[in-house]
Amino acid sequence: MATVDPNLGLTYGWTLGESGWKDGMDANLRRLGAVVGLSVKDRDLGTPPASPSDGDRYLIPAGATGAWSGRSGQIAVRIGGAWEFHEPKVGWLCFIEDEAVLSVYKAAGWSAGIAV
Repeated sequence: MATVDPNLGLTYGWTLGESGWKDGMDANLRRLGAVVGLSVKDRDLGTPPASPSDGDRYLIPAGATGAWSGRSGQIAVRIGGAWEFHEPKVGWLCFIEDEAVLSVYKAAGWSAGIAV
């Protein structure tokens, strides 16, 4: 029986020869690709872009609409033509591309960031 690690939310601990791990491993790899080396295009865009590319990532602001409605504070990642969402953890770093700042996630949310 697989378990989930408390930091990145990755599934692990499958029994040798256990079947059915493919979907769990695919989800692990997508999650790693989404949150490791985190860099987002924008953090104040309240509506998903009309023509996103796979790999595009955004921080979702309060009051977002459309596919991002109800996802405030999460990380939106475009994968396989659909949005996936991830909850940040305290201490994660994120480069915000349109502001050219490095921000840290704290209990109160993403910091203003420092210019880099």
